[in-house]
Amino acid sequence: MGKTVRKLTAILGALALSLPLATFTPFLSDGGGVPVAHAQATGGTIERIVVEGTQRIEPSTVRTYMVVREGEAYDPSRVDKSLKNLFETGLFADVSIRREGTVLFVSVVENPIINRIAFEGNKRIKDEQLQSEVQLRPRVVFTRAKVQEDVQRILEAYRRSGRYAVSVDPKVIQLEQNRVDLAFEINEGPSTSVRRVSFVGNKIYSDSDLREVIETSEEAWYLFLSATDTYDPDRLTYDRELLRRYYLKKGYADFQVKSAVAELSPDRENFFITFTVDEGERYKFGEIGLETTLEDLDPEALRQFIDFQPGEWYNANKVEDAVQALTEEVGNLGYAFVDVKPRVDRDAENRTIGLTFQIEEGPRVFVERIDIKGNIRTLDQVIRREFLLAEGDAFNAARLRRSRQRIQDLGFFEKVNVTNEPSPTAPDRTIVNVEVEEQSTGEVNFGVGWSSSVGAIVEVGMRERNLLGRGQDLNVKVSWAQRRSQIDISFTEPYFLDRRLRAGFDIYAIERDLQDESSYDYRTYGGALRLGYNYNEDLSHSFKYTLEHNDITNVDSGASQFIRNQERKTWLSQIGHTLTYDKRDSRLAPTEGYVISLGNDFAGLGGTEYFLRSDLKGAYYLPVGDMLDWDPAWSLSVKGAAGYVVGLGKDVNINQRYNLGGGNLRGFASAGASPRDNSTDDALGGNWIATGTFELGVPLGLPDEYGLSGRLFSDVGAIGQPDSFDESLMDASSAPRLSVGAGVTWVSPVGPISVDLGYPIVKQEFDESELFRLSFGSRF
Repeated sequence: MGKTVRKLTAILGALALSLPLATFTPFLSDGGGVPVAHAQATGGTIERIVVEGTQRIEPSTVRTYMVVREGEAYDPSRVDKSLKNLFETGLFADVSIRREGTVLFVSVVENPIINRIAFEGNKRIKDEQLQSEVQLRPRVVFTRAKVQEDVQRILEAYRRSGRYAVSVDPKVIQLEQNRVDLAFEINEGPSTSVRRVSFVGNKIYSDSDLREVIETSEEAWYLFLSATDTYDPDRLTYDRELLRRYYLKKGYADFQVKSAVAELSPDRENFFITFTVDEGERYKFGEIGLETTLEDLDPEALRQFIDFQPGEWYNANKVEDAVQALTEEVGNLGYAFVDVKPRVDRDAENRTIGLTFQIEEGPRVFVERIDIKGNIRTLDQVIRREFLLAEGDAFNAARLRRSRQRIQDLGFFEKVNVTNEPSPTAPDRTIVNVEVEEQSTGEVNFGVGWSSSVGAIVEVGMRERNLLGRGQDLNVKVSWAQRRSQIDISFTEPYFLDRRLRAGFDIYAIERDLQDESSYDYRTYGGALRLGYNYNEDLSHSFKYTLEHNDITNVDSGASQFIRNQERKTWLSQIGHTLTYDKRDSRLAPTEGYVISLGNDFAGLGGTEYFLRSDLKGAYYLPVGDMLDWDPAWSLSVKGAAGYVVGLGKDVNINQRYNLGGGNLRGFASAGASPRDNSTDDALGGNWIATGTFELGVPLGLPDEYGLSGRLFSDVGAIGQPDSFDESLMDASSAPRLSVGAGVTWVSPVGPISVDLGYPIVKQEFDESELFRLSFGSRF
């Protein structure tokens, strides 16, 4: 056997010596499927490099990627490096290198060019959005690696929208001239909903309480217009932060979210989310001190800007508010560089957190420039004018935070991220970076509904809140109702003449059917010019000039003589102003703070109507639930209004008088508590009015997702007599009226529906009551 093996070895050796050297230049793999040239023999000079197989790419371009050059000695390692370089360009589907004597042959197969990219089967995500997700584009070199990367990007886009059962199959269609069409065939599968949200470790607050805190919600049929019941990992991260803020607001300074786990069901259609929390102990505020190293600054004079006292439950939000208020006030006193830091003294035994606010001189840093990114449609100046900092100003972190909030409040952007970074050119300079993601600002609304005051309603409207990217607001609305029809066109320029002046105009036409209340119809058309400005963040002032034509018509033959005497056409030329002081936490849905406004109107600058009117309004909001550590749905609001109009040389027309009942006094019909003709029962209105509302928001014990809120209310009101009052012909009383009741509002998927049940407690015998009041509206 040994002799046989030795003979076979000798034969193979002789055969190897008789074959050319190139036969033993095998192609190996580098482990990733890439062939690597390897030569067993070295030495010799490469006199020529020949490139084969190129179509679009010049041979000279191929040579530039190689580290082997003509005239150099043959080196297998440099050949391997050249091969890898060519593959790494992504230009070639296949590359091989072989040596024949002194000639090195490089054979390439070029990757095709993408002619067109298509998406098939996608319904939930539009082509435009998917196109922005993928990296490949037409007229770009096709590679399978890039295709797989884009497949993952498409899958991630669907996962962000709550679809984890999606599959993507890329199809390549070969074309002539080494081109391909690329089609992504998408099977979206069912939506991956959140079946259950559970909490582990919570003892103070129940699972239902905490579900109302987070943004993610469990799947429900009434959430078909919402995406909060689909799984989103970014939303889950945000939920962790919401839980942390909630507990810190309630005084649980040691609170931690240990974990947040999302488990996908085997059918890939549902997620089960579990938050594991450690609530810790609840703390109260301890001693509160103020220290400063700034000259001529009395720290005790700043104590009024700290909105909490020792013994109150600890609230991290109030601490942050105090830091911002102190920073702003010290800055207003002329200290440009301020750094306010709360020093914490935690007493675990007594469960108190003492705070000492240290007010020191901050680093002298100036704003070098403000860079804005992401605003494709919105002009830079619209964003820059909301900044409370300008290039060259002393940097102030509090003003930077407020600037971000002002940009967010524009409503033009889905996301606003404002950061600052040190300047690379100077250590005392900083660069402010603003990155925004725009959202739709145009609206087309169609609504149907019913109201107790005007009957069935149909409404069509169009609005653009960021006209031409300039921040201008254009609104057009047309509504038809059984007892009212109206057309409104309004335009507002928020920065008139590049100053903080709000200027705009209104054009309108209104027709009202007041036959039930006062036996006449009322028509008006006209326009108004508006101008307003802010003294500061809270105090604003606006002016308005109105010119309109009024027509009291279709007066019933049996109407009151006082109304028949006013059947005529008049012109109103009026100028007015309104001063508003607003300290509410939100303009749209306030829960805390107050607002008060005073307005005066003078009619008589031409026209045929002459009067002077004054109106005073106010509201106060108190978050009872947060104060008493109850359900946040507990809230208290107190509202009041008073108005007085007096004729100048003539009686005030009926359409300019006040009416009591309906919207401003529930439990009474529209104008049901107004002075009226005692023979025809027509409402005549009064020259002064005063109303008040006490409303207590109450929880209904239902999840926030239901959109239901309850209230208990008590309305009070009084109204004065009209001009030319005749006691023998009119029923009128300035005595107060009082009503109580309850109501429910449902923010339904098709619009808000409000139901109020009011019962008059104090009334006059001639008043008209109304037990049930319904308001229904929808926009879709």
